[in-house]
Amino acid sequence: MDDLLQPEGHQFDGRPGCGPRIVSSGDASRPLRQQIFENVRAAGSISRADVAKSLGISPASVTTLTSDLISSGILEEVADKPRADEHTRGRPPVALAVSPRAHVVVGVKLSDREHTAVAIDFAGNRLASATVQSAGVASTEDVLAVTDALVSQVCLSAEISRDALSGIGIGVPGFVDSDGGIVHWSPVLVDRRISFSDMATARFGIPVTIDNDANLVALAELWFGVGRQMANFAVVTIEHGVGMGLVINHKLYRGALGLGMELGHMKVQLDGALCRCGQRGCLEAYVADYALAREANAALNRLDEASLAVPALLESLFDNAKAGNVAAKSIFHRAGRYLALGLANVVNLFDPALIILSGERMRYDYLYAEDMMSELNRMSLVSERGAPPIEVHAWGDLLWAHGAAALALSAVTENLLGEAAS
Repeated sequence: MDDLLQPEGHQFDGRPGCGPRIVSSGDASRPLRQQIFENVRAAGSISRADVAKSLGISPASVTTLTSDLISSGILEEVADKPRADEHTRGRPPVALAVSPRAHVVVGVKLSDREHTAVAIDFAGNRLASATVQSAGVASTEDVLAVTDALVSQVCLSAEISRDALSGIGIGVPGFVDSDGGIVHWSPVLVDRRISFSDMATARFGIPVTIDNDANLVALAELWFGVGRQMANFAVVTIEHGVGMGLVINHKLYRGALGLGMELGHMKVQLDGALCRCGQRGCLEAYVADYALAREANAALNRLDEASLAVPALLESLFDNAKAGNVAAKSIFHRAGRYLALGLANVVNLFDPALIILSGERMRYDYLYAEDMMSELNRMSLVSERGAPPIEVHAWGDLLWAHGAAALALSAVTENLLGEAAS
């Protein structure tokens, strides 16, 4: 699995710019100057002529609108690098790029083990990162206090004032209404049905946007990863729980009420194992780390011994499975079959071009072994075509925090250039 671990550089796909690389948006619902700005940000740097060609508009319109964006300080002119087949004389060609320090945001990933934050400039460059230990399940006030300290820590590392921040994005595990800013339930919060976004905005004094943490992995892929040039793909995360983010036509899909894509709580067994959400038979209750740990004590004959912490218990389970322990291997095998069932349902419902498996549990290759892939192909409706490509991205919490930063960048951009700002 080591070859799947991604370096911590901010451009996960190795390409310049950030955000979806859409050839031609043609989205009349967004103001033209917003489309121009997003086109420049996705390219990293681009000439006015190429912007006009990409969006199918006149060069004169691009010149007029980019002059306004430059005057407002969010775009700047940079030297354009000529192509290898070009020979230019006189003044070097000029390109457009995002002014990096025009705005800075922080993205935060909350979890029941540790909280992670990154500071990102307006062009998508990572300025700093920071991590603090989680106290586990806590009150909203306590979680906000820890988040406050974490934001201060990452700003200090980035050598910026907190007053320089334009927005904060926060990823919260559980059932989250992103548009309403409400956390209905989260394994890291004692409280339920909390106006988390409003409370955080009041505390920090700048706009705070929130989302389900699995959605933020999809956003990270869409803004910084392989999803930048893909119209439709799904991300399935397996860690302390099971989550899913779905991108349709270059946009994150959340459902009518913002609570869709809860793959972990898809029922795979009537009256089955108890899930931490309080219901029975959820996919998560067979695949997530607490589900594996629940069976590990019995498999490792530890029922009469002092309990290990979940991470240590899972490592022991995995080591035993690798060593040939039949009971340990059977736990991973069953979890892999349930995962195959869940993924087959995703394929049959949405037909994504790619499925990305992400999260800490992806270190356990039994979950996506050859027999699991065979089960997935067998349960896909068009079995002769097989399932879509599946990639394993075993990235750490920095990826999730980048998704939270992308959420904040999107909100800042919308406030500056969207319909409400026009």
